[in-house]
Amino acid sequence: MRSRTLFLPPASVFFASAVFALAMQMFFASSFVHAQGNTPPARTSPPAKQAISHEAMWLLRRVGAPSLSPDGRLVVVSVTEPSYDEKEQTSDLWIFPSDGSKKPRRLTATKGGESSIEWSPDGTKIAFAAKREGDETSQIYVLNITESGEAQRVTNLSTGAFAPHWRPDGKALLFQSVVYPNALDDSTNKKIATERKARKYKARVYESFPIRYWDRWLDDMQPHIFVQSLEANAKARDILAGTELVKQSGFAGVSGNGGADMQATWTHDGRAIVFTATTERTKAAFAEVSYHLWQINIGEIGVNPESPKAEPKRLTSGNASFGGAKFSAQGKLYCLMNPANDKVYNHTRLVEITPANGAVKALTAQFDRSVDNFEISPNGAMIVLSAEDTGLVRLFSLPLQNNDTKTPEVKPLFEQTLGCYNGFSLGNSLLVAQFESATMPNEIVKIELGNEKSNASNARKHQALTDFNDAALAKLDLAPLRHFTFTSKGGKPIHSMIALPPAFDESKKYPLLVIMHGGPHTMFRDAFGLRWNYHLLAQPGYIVLLTNYTGSTGFSEKFAQEIQGDPFITPANEINEAADEAIKRFSYIDASRQACGGASYGGHLANWMQATTTRYKCLVAHAGLINLESQWGTSDGIYHREVNNGGPVWEQGKVWREQNPIRLAKNFKTPIMLTVGENDFRVPLNQTLENWSVLQRLQIPSKLIVFPDANHWILKAEDHRFWFQEIQAWLKKYL
Repeated sequence: MRSRTLFLPPASVFFASAVFALAMQMFFASSFVHAQGNTPPARTSPPAKQAISHEAMWLLRRVGAPSLSPDGRLVVVSVTEPSYDEKEQTSDLWIFPSDGSKKPRRLTATKGGESSIEWSPDGTKIAFAAKREGDETSQIYVLNITESGEAQRVTNLSTGAFAPHWRPDGKALLFQSVVYPNALDDSTNKKIATERKARKYKARVYESFPIRYWDRWLDDMQPHIFVQSLEANAKARDILAGTELVKQSGFAGVSGNGGADMQATWTHDGRAIVFTATTERTKAAFAEVSYHLWQINIGEIGVNPESPKAEPKRLTSGNASFGGAKFSAQGKLYCLMNPANDKVYNHTRLVEITPANGAVKALTAQFDRSVDNFEISPNGAMIVLSAEDTGLVRLFSLPLQNNDTKTPEVKPLFEQTLGCYNGFSLGNSLLVAQFESATMPNEIVKIELGNEKSNASNARKHQALTDFNDAALAKLDLAPLRHFTFTSKGGKPIHSMIALPPAFDESKKYPLLVIMHGGPHTMFRDAFGLRWNYHLLAQPGYIVLLTNYTGSTGFSEKFAQEIQGDPFITPANEINEAADEAIKRFSYIDASRQACGGASYGGHLANWMQATTTRYKCLVAHAGLINLESQWGTSDGIYHREVNNGGPVWEQGKVWREQNPIRLAKNFKTPIMLTVGENDFRVPLNQTLENWSVLQRLQIPSKLIVFPDANHWILKAEDHRFWFQEIQAWLKKYL
């Protein structure tokens, strides 16, 4: 629920709180070029299509975010080839020209995958993080693209290394490592690790909140920033070791699924590093934690470990949060900002920061969408940003003007009617990006930008550069999603989409399966998800309804904020009204057979449906809350729940009393299946066990499935396949 997490790099759909969708029929089957919004050419003799299976979904290749070379000629991406046997899964780098003249070729072939790919300033090398054979932890490697040969490991830290960034002159790298507090060098880190391993006891000791995050217990280790020359035998220097900043008890980087990240970047001249950190982590139980930009001047200390130390300086002030800093070639500093107010959710804004005095200039104040990601063109002429918008993730342009008295207008980069643009890389005249829809996972596409003034947005073209999954997708019957918007009884426009089953026939009648997204501050997207893959849910012969209820992102800031103080009643009413509207609009829906389910916040809503309606034949709740009070007391984050519910739990305000499913347990009647990961600390196991106890006490038909190795998401292939089999069997029993 906290908008602070928007400072993290965009997460893949696989890790989103909700799954996403919409559609497009074999968009890149022939790697054709077309303007967005045009209809793809029809096949003259379409091959026989198959219904999607879990295997067909799971084994599709997963294409990572692209990295464009400085001259715009080459693209490198990471491609994962999944397997049900984790030992057989591979992940390698692929390279291909951005003009589409050649097919991608494999660049690496090792057991360990690569991450954080970045080109050297001269375009001859790439740096990345990887754990290769012989490595105990992830290290930084450099691969020369212009020469044959293997990548060379350039770091050798006992604590590992990740997130490399080239200094603008190409002669040094910065990267991060998670180290022990007060350790000034790697030998000290090794010594502390040895001492702790030799302890005869095992205990976790805490004196402040938080103590857990998603699926791991927090410890006292800290993310630090290192710099290292690329000269032979150079050693890494921890530029934060011994500083007053890291000695503060509330010091931390930005928390993410993979650990803490300081989002470090070089200044345009390579003389300093700007990063994101907080000194307020220990306030998390009773206040919002703000994150700020900090700068440390490397020009003063150099990269030699024996050089004198420098203390980081905070660049931003106030209670707002700042992160994701990037410099233009001209030295201007841009970042993302979350305002500080009494709202649990706020749109993320793009701002310009003046490092000398911390002045903040808002660039998207009039843009009523939340900025996901942004990139600056190498010539500093424009910024391209991505944002959720009514079921899609769109690209927008922001011209950078010399006249500082005017705020440039955010405009769509081109007309877009389907799909989601995720990670992207920007050149002066072109952009390469991940693109997906509900009928295809991510592939890499190119968009020619041309001149911002002369090239009209409706003339820009979208060209597929990869087709890793085309052959597999060509065999599947994946119908486009259908959109509709209606006005709720509360007077709001509510956007919904429906997924159709294979071999769909409008003259037939199909049961309705209502799926509710999590968050709540997420959105059902036109994307190819794994948690709730729309077409796999529809595969047995269901119409799947996907509603973006009050609280969803991708609409106005006000729309997302209006769930505060009303966590269940209005969203549930809108979802039920959407089901009524779908039944009225689409004659092929059988109103007598309806089911409902969701995960995370969608699981909370499933339990609210249990308490407030009997319209559904059965329910499915994964990682779902049943008790607001015990959720507050056991989750890894608590303060935002207090704000959302109008005060602390002991004051027993209206929300705690009236919108708490367990208080309405006397109304429970509907058969329900509960599933949960044992290592879920966001919606802990106790929530599902409380629910199970209530259901068994009331003798309601129910089923409980606990996954011992899962967290908030079911990530292991065989667990996920079993989960979907059980969901489909449960629905079949009642529909």
